[in-house]
Amino acid sequence: DCGGTLRRVGEDVSQILDMITAQLKLIEVARPKKSCRCCEKMVQCPAPTRPIPGSLAGPSLLAFILVAKYDDHLPLYRLNEIFARMGADIPDTTLAGWCGGAMRTLAPLVELIRKDVLASDLLHADDTPIRVLDRAKKGELGKGVKEGRIWAYVRDQRPWSGAAPPAVAYHFSPDRKGEHPQKHLGAGKGILQADAYAGFRDLYLAEGNGEARFQEAACWAHLRRAFFDVEKETGSEIAREALERIGALYDIEAQINGRSADERHAVRQAHSRPKVEAFKAWAEENLDYISGKSDLAKAFRYALNRWDAFCLFLEDGRVAIDNNPAERAMRPIGIGRKNWLFAGNDAGGETLARAMTLIESAKLSGLDPQAYLADVLARINDHINPRLYELLPWNWKPLPAGDTK
Repeated sequence: DCGGTLRRVGEDVSQILDMITAQLKLIEVARPKKSCRCCEKMVQCPAPTRPIPGSLAGPSLLAFILVAKYDDHLPLYRLNEIFARMGADIPDTTLAGWCGGAMRTLAPLVELIRKDVLASDLLHADDTPIRVLDRAKKGELGKGVKEGRIWAYVRDQRPWSGAAPPAVAYHFSPDRKGEHPQKHLGAGKGILQADAYAGFRDLYLAEGNGEARFQEAACWAHLRRAFFDVEKETGSEIAREALERIGALYDIEAQINGRSADERHAVRQAHSRPKVEAFKAWAEENLDYISGKSDLAKAFRYALNRWDAFCLFLEDGRVAIDNNPAERAMRPIGIGRKNWLFAGNDAGGETLARAMTLIESAKLSGLDPQAYLADVLARINDHINPRLYELLPWNWKPLPAGDTK
């Protein structure tokens, strides 16, 4: 006010969150041609490799499309509208072709993930339907539509501090025949945690040597859901008590999550086993006087008919109490099919399974799937094949600036 010299005495800092709008850019690659004045031989630097040979799409653009469709669940026609606002009219048929082409390029890496996951001796498994266009078929879903299947096999050793990195392998099949999980699991053996789907049943049967390839581990969350539905619909006191008894088991699990398999086994033997044995006796008692045709009786029989599978988590500290890891792996498929509605054909179903294998495994490794896919798509065609394992999500490291190998 007086016109004197000002001196700094401090500052107030505030923040505003703003956004830098994404832009598409067209990159031109110039490769001069030269000739020798003596022998007239022509020389030219080789063209850089592209993620999809002969395609205009760069690795970052392909990664954006794949994540937008398979992780953000955007149908391709919406992506077409987004790109049009950015100045590029890319037909959804072209976008679909790019998705398929990108996943064909990444197929060796996908198969490496699948092979690594399915070699595990402890897996979670689940499946879910997707609609698939089939112009030659007319079925219950309508003309030209059939029901395909997405299968998920999850390796997650984090609850018992196992050494193997978490990952998930997805497969597509045009139907739900039991031959598919048998084919996926190949010569694998160990423990398989899944629902009561009959297609898994043959995996639990004894073979010529008298031993089964897989031990069955049942899902207490699946059982709990049956009692929850009865309690919600009828207000049954018995169903409510079943929920409380199962809830007590989950309280114990919350305390041992992340501890070693031996510690988990010891706690379960001391605290969970008596509760499980009491649940069985209580269930058998209730079956004597409730209606055998009721949903409540069906829930009890579901548990008692597979009792050994429901008790396996007590015998092995590595086994989870439920199959929630596989059900979580299926959630993106359920959300996605509400948006993109169907796969264009069987090849589209396989593209979906491959993309989800890479994206969800990257997320389980704590990676940004778009950054991961962009880097891998830029490198994979120049990468030395025996070193492909370096690009697995749990091994991947971005290249230093200027490095291309």
